[in-house]
Amino acid sequence: MMTSRSIRSSACVAVLTAGLLASAAAFAQVTVQDAWVRGTVPGQTSSGAFMTLQSADGAKVVGVSTPVAGTAEIHEMKMEGDVMRMRAMPSLDLPKGQTVQLKPGGYHVMLMNLKQPLVKDTTVPITLKVELADKRVVEQKVDARVRDLTAGNMPAMNHGGEHKH
Repeated sequence: MMTSRSIRSSACVAVLTAGLLASAAAFAQVTVQDAWVRGTVPGQTSSGAFMTLQSADGAKVVGVSTPVAGTAEIHEMKMEGDVMRMRAMPSLDLPKGQTVQLKPGGYHVMLMNLKQPLVKDTTVPITLKVELADKRVVEQKVDARVRDLTAGNMPAMNHGGEHKH
């Protein structure tokens, strides 16, 4: 026979379990795959981080940070006429169920004012600030592997003019 004390105890376990599952579900709403950062040479002050993101319910990345850089931002590279332009974005939409790739030549995380060289085969911790569909903002930790500094280089592009140095 169950006493009122054991019923209350069972109810507490059920509430705690439901809370943990809801918390885990919030983090599972955005999946991150294949996170990597382009390596650097001594004295280089910026690099890019790349990954594949997917949100089960729709979300948006509203911020990014890492201890290896003074500043980290979501950037977009795209052709405007015959010139490749890069600009910071206040947020990056993750449409429900769609894959969004952060890759060289497109959306990416720009790491600026690097505090140290990024050495191949080390790991860079990155924190994504994600606004979920219900407007809650959560942090998602990502460990990005540093690849060779030539990884993901885009092919040379003809910009239709001479480059000035």
